[in-house]
Amino acid sequence: MITDAFAKAVQSAGIHGGWTFFPVDGDPAWQALSTEDREQIRELWESFRGQSYPMRTLTGFMEFVRSGSRKSDETPYFFRRRKLCTAALACLTGNREAMDDVLDGIWCICEESTWVISAHNVNPIPGAPTPAERPIPDVEEVYIDLFAAQTGMILALVSNLLADTLDAVTPLVRKRIHVELERRIIRPFLEHDEFWWMGVRRKDLCNWTPWILSNVLMTACIEVVDGEKLSGILERAAWMLDRWLDVVPEDGGCDEGVGYWNMAGGAFLDCLELYETVTMGRMQLWTEPKVRNILSFPKKAEIGDGWFINFADCDARPILSGERIETAGERLGDEELRALGQRIRNRAGDDLSDVPHFSRVLHRLFHSTSDPACPGEKTDVWLPDLQIRIVRRAGATLAIKGGSNGESHNHNDVGSFILFRKGKPLIVDAGNMTYTAKTFSDERYSLWNVRSVYHNLPIIGGCEQLPGEEYRAERVRKLPDGLALGLEKAYGQAAKVTAYDRRCELRNNGELLIRDEITLSMPQQIQWVFMLREKPEIHKGKVITPSMVLQFPEKMTAVTETIPVEDPRMSSSFPGNLYRVMISADGIVLHVEFTVGGGKER
Repeated sequence: MITDAFAKAVQSAGIHGGWTFFPVDGDPAWQALSTEDREQIRELWESFRGQSYPMRTLTGFMEFVRSGSRKSDETPYFFRRRKLCTAALACLTGNREAMDDVLDGIWCICEESTWVISAHNVNPIPGAPTPAERPIPDVEEVYIDLFAAQTGMILALVSNLLADTLDAVTPLVRKRIHVELERRIIRPFLEHDEFWWMGVRRKDLCNWTPWILSNVLMTACIEVVDGEKLSGILERAAWMLDRWLDVVPEDGGCDEGVGYWNMAGGAFLDCLELYETVTMGRMQLWTEPKVRNILSFPKKAEIGDGWFINFADCDARPILSGERIETAGERLGDEELRALGQRIRNRAGDDLSDVPHFSRVLHRLFHSTSDPACPGEKTDVWLPDLQIRIVRRAGATLAIKGGSNGESHNHNDVGSFILFRKGKPLIVDAGNMTYTAKTFSDERYSLWNVRSVYHNLPIIGGCEQLPGEEYRAERVRKLPDGLALGLEKAYGQAAKVTAYDRRCELRNNGELLIRDEITLSMPQQIQWVFMLREKPEIHKGKVITPSMVLQFPEKMTAVTETIPVEDPRMSSSFPGNLYRVMISADGIVLHVEFTVGGGKER
């Protein structure tokens, strides 16, 4: 799709290089920013002012191999880039006292041995060294990871927007930036095929591909003056985007969770806008069904009041780029999507708070919100490729998933579900935790939040679901009010499951019905797990919280467990505690119904 569209767009006319996408230093647009935006930039600059650029040490880099800590390297790494972006914004809005910090930030980053973070030091392709075999960067082997690409984008923009001001100090500063961008970004991108995210050596692509390409393309469009060379870069990137599109389902769903839309669908939007700009509007793909599905995914996954469906490594209250979502709505002519972007439109510096995405800050500053969009009424959602069903009835929202346990950023959660009522989380997915060396290693499934025993699923004969694409849902069928699916293949042989049919439906009054029919090859104990947000009380045949009553057969027994939420990332969505209820029964053939209604009984 992308390759063909680009080839067609450049047939009639070539393209030129050396682009400028945002107002440069001295442009009246900087002084015309709103008082609120200018004040936010000033406050952000004051928070960094007087703090030195921290050392990025070799031992800090090696800590990822020694202890699994990513923070030892990432804390100084991202602080440097945040401070440089903030100092640049301060200069652009008239604060010339920040200029020395711009210069020092540029020099610190250009002097780094690698722009790759410690957790990404090894390119994961067959035959590559393990992190233990190569615990530090090899300066003769340049690699482009997510944040090397993002660093390139930051330096390219700073050089471009502050060109005259930097040259007034000495032209050697921008020359150094150009040399490093050519050495670390442009030339490796053109000369190497083995970077896994390119889709040459590996086909299992994810958000890395559009995220990296959006930053590489921004860097190239600014830095590469020769139009023919830039055209080659754009053509090469188009091929890679097509390889990514090959693995994205037709329904546009992101199996990494809506929290990754910023880096997947949002980065894809960045790429499409760049292609449209450099071809002078000749390349536009906004009417393509798959493009529309990818860009509109956030509105489908929204619950409301900052809450989103959060299967996989997704926070229940993710930080999404409201400006990018609003832009997607404008491009697609989708008022509901545009309204969502307006509702969650963030502050001027929020895109620097996690990984510093300087271009997103600039998009936010210079994208004037148009007339308020009409949000429309939320409807049910069915994503047949992702196998996610979302049903909304009487103020309640049910989400249930099929799929497999081989998805990107996978949790072992085939058949799990989430229930909200009146904007309150009742039965939840705990979501994501702070990434460590374990997160993307052979030890991933030692982490409690990714295991099925901490999802709304049964433990069968002491067995939980297993990871891998072969552990998946069968007989998935959309229902008018929910989803029916078979789960026997989500468990290993040790569970002795010969048949398992689950049916989840949300009735018109907002009551949830869960019906499980399980057949085993030998008698086993089954423990149904329910992850609750509110503290429960157990009564005969009932689990009662302030906002819900979960009813189960009286012959079954129930116990509760308090799970303190100690991880900082998870606690941003669920501060305090979560509660795990386990409801048990024994047998060889079990037909069990659970209902979840309002929380009035005691």
